[in-house]
Amino acid sequence: MSKEARYGLLYSEYEFSPYLRVPFEKFALVVVCFPLLAFVFCVSYSVLFNFENATYTHCQVYNMLPSISAAIGNFSPQREIWQGAIALHAAPRFYIAFEYLQHHYSVLFPQDLWIGQIAFFLNVVENVALITLSFFTSSKFYAVHEKAFITFILGSEMYMILTCILQSRYKKQSRVSLKWKKRFLLTNMLCIFTAVYFFMRHNSMCEPYVYTLFALSEYIVVLSNMAFHLTAYFDFENKDLVVYKHGVALTER
Repeated sequence: MSKEARYGLLYSEYEFSPYLRVPFEKFALVVVCFPLLAFVFCVSYSVLFNFENATYTHCQVYNMLPSISAAIGNFSPQREIWQGAIALHAAPRFYIAFEYLQHHYSVLFPQDLWIGQIAFFLNVVENVALITLSFFTSSKFYAVHEKAFITFILGSEMYMILTCILQSRYKKQSRVSLKWKKRFLLTNMLCIFTAVYFFMRHNSMCEPYVYTLFALSEYIVVLSNMAFHLTAYFDFENKDLVVYKHGVALTER
């Protein structure tokens, strides 16, 4: 073999040898842990150190828990911790959305691909809305925060519903993943309705603890949404996220 050929072979191996290989299950878990741990910290810190201000409402009745908007946006260091976590997890979330789109191309029948494309769009909208409502807090930018929050709820609900429909139409279904997705979706929808009910009741009747029930419903909405996204653990089982010199790829293990 000539010197040039040996050099070319070595260069090719260098160019395409992986720098890092991570099981996708662990990657998905880490991505979800950023907002999860930040959420737990923000609520806990607000209860421990900002209790009166965090649980105060116009009704001036006793409450035990702050709303999510108050916990993540009204106080420091909670606000900075939450925004940092959302910033760190944003790019991986967009990447996972793109991988789901590619995944749908391989597991869906041609007539269903358009549903996968809409699901991808909704996934991106959900992530953009989450970033927006996190950095435009309700205390300083209420109008923007409110619109971003509504967009996040609508986008996430439609995405979860479409994803469940998509998985039921796969060429080869993943029963475990679909089962958990349906459970988290139903939990999420139920708690949205209860949150709306308790919020309206609090505003109209100003009863003690009702706002606490609203806040608790909000928490479950957020946690069930995170859990739904964590089911990527099952969808990309036995796959690795591989980092090369010129990019990343999802490969079979």
